[in-house]
Amino acid sequence: MPTPPIRTAAIPSPQKPAPKAPVAPSMKAFLELAFRPLYLAGVAWALIAIALWIYAPSVLTAPLGGIAWHAHEMLWGFIATIALAFLMTAGASWTGITPMTGKVLALACVLWAVARIGFLLPLEAAFWVATVSELAFFLLGSVAMLRAVVVSKNSRNYAVPGLLAGLGATDGLYLLTARGGDYLLLMQRFNAGLLVMALIALLIGRRVIPFFAMRAVQGLNIPKHLETGWVQLGACAVAVVSLLAGVNLLSAAALGLAGVLALVQLISWKPLAVRANALLWILYVGYAAIGAGLLMAALQYAGVDLPRVLPVHTIAMAGFSVLIIGMVTRTALGHTGRPLATDRTMRASYWLMLIAVALRLAAIASTPATAALLHMAGAAWIASLALYLWQFTPILIRPRQ
Repeated sequence: MPTPPIRTAAIPSPQKPAPKAPVAPSMKAFLELAFRPLYLAGVAWALIAIALWIYAPSVLTAPLGGIAWHAHEMLWGFIATIALAFLMTAGASWTGITPMTGKVLALACVLWAVARIGFLLPLEAAFWVATVSELAFFLLGSVAMLRAVVVSKNSRNYAVPGLLAGLGATDGLYLLTARGGDYLLLMQRFNAGLLVMALIALLIGRRVIPFFAMRAVQGLNIPKHLETGWVQLGACAVAVVSLLAGVNLLSAAALGLAGVLALVQLISWKPLAVRANALLWILYVGYAAIGAGLLMAALQYAGVDLPRVLPVHTIAMAGFSVLIIGMVTRTALGHTGRPLATDRTMRASYWLMLIAVALRLAAIASTPATAALLHMAGAAWIASLALYLWQFTPILIRPRQ
C-alpha cells in the first residue's frame, strides 16, 4: 500500500511591519523647550551673518555696521543665543521647572528676531528698537531662570541668572559704545562680553563634559573639578571687572589662571579615552581651544605682541563655535529621544567646522592668500551649519519620538 504524501501546512512568509507614518510638525512641541526654536534660529543666523560678512559686506550699512556688526552678531546674536537656549533647556533638568516654554518662549523668539532685523536696517530708529528688543531678550531669559532656581530652591544654580544678566549688560554697554565712535572702548566692552561668555562656557563644559564622557565610555572615571572650577569662574569674573577698569596686568593674571585651569582639567578628563566618540571629542577640542585662547589673551594683556584678533578668534571660533556644533547635536539627539551616536552627516559638519576654524586662524597672518583663506573659511562654516539645519530642522519641529 503506497505511503500517502505528507502534507505540510504552508508556512506564512514573515511580514514586514508597516512603516510608521511620519509625525506631523507641532507648534506645541516646537515651543516646548528653548533648544528647539533657538538652536535653529541661532545656527541659521550664524550661517546668514557670515555669508553677509564674507561675501556681501556692502549691504552692511546700518548704524551698527561693518566690523562692529560682525563682532556683535557673532557673540550675542549667535553664541550667546545658543548658550541661553542651552541653559533654559538644562535648567528644566536642574530645577524640575521649565524656565521658558510656550508663549514666553515665543515672545523670546520674537524679541530675538526683531533685534536681528533691526540691526540690519539702515535706520537710526531701527537700531534703537533692535537694542531694546535684544536687551529684553536677555532680561527675559535671566528672569525666567531666576524664577526657576528660586521656586525650586536650587541654590547650586543661583549664579546662572546673574550670568545671563551679565551677557545682557555687556551687550548693552557694547551697543551704546557703538554709537559713540570710540573703537578702543568698543573692543574693550566686546572683550568683556567675550569673557562673560567664556565664564558660562567653562561652567557648562565642566559640568557636562565629564558627565557625558563617563556615561558614554564604559569604565571611564574622571574628576569633575568642583574646587578648581570655582577658582576658574572667580578668575574669569576678576578678568571682566579688571578689563572694564583698565587694569591690564590683573586681567592678564586672571586670564592666565583661568586658561591654565581649563587645560589641566581637560588633560585630567583623559582625552585619548574618547577619541573614538565624535560626540565627545568635539567637545574636548572646543574646551581646549577656550583654555588656549585665554592664555593668549593673558599674554596679550601682559604686553606680548600677538595679532590682535588671535585670542578672540581662538576663544570665540575655535572654542565657542566648536563646542556649539557638538552641543547642539548632542542635546538635540538626547532631548528628542534619539540614539546618542553620530552619522556621516554629523561628523561631516564637525570636520567642516574644524576646517573653517583652521582656515580662519591661518588667514590672521597677512599674506597674499588671506582673502582666499577667508572665503574658504566662510564656505566651510556655511556648509557645516547648513548640514546641521538640513538634518535637525525636521527633528526639532516634531514631537519627541
